[in-house]
Amino acid sequence: QVQLIESGGGLVQAWGSLRLSCAASGITFSRYSMGWFRQTPGKEREFVAGISWGGTTLHADSVRGRFTVSRDNAKNTVWLQMDSLQPEDTAVYYCAADKVQYRFQLNPAGIGADRNFGSWGQGTQVTVSS
Repeated sequence: QVQLIESGGGLVQAWGSLRLSCAASGITFSRYSMGWFRQTPGKEREFVAGISWGGTTLHADSVRGRFTVSRDNAKNTVWLQMDSLQPEDTAVYYCAADKVQYRFQLNPAGIGADRNFGSWGQGTQVTVSS
């Protein structure tokens, strides 16, 4: 059974930084692309950033230049470094694992679609105060 456990959320002032972690178990982590999504009450889940099994990254326009996704296959962990945080970044952030192995290395566009992800973490709250 796949388990994804996020950590690192919290309360931060605007222009501050947080680093989210997602520890995976129950899968051969190195074979799967990983994504970060976020959601606020009353809104649809939104893609934030993702990284293919081979390290190709994709970032949403709203976070490009401020957020950076990375992974360490030896540690079964994916991170989301969030800098220059703004109040509009306030959300519950979710980590997700692709449904299929070995996708999106050459064409990462699919990382941005939540329908491609089959396993989700419980989420971690990020709150940015102004």
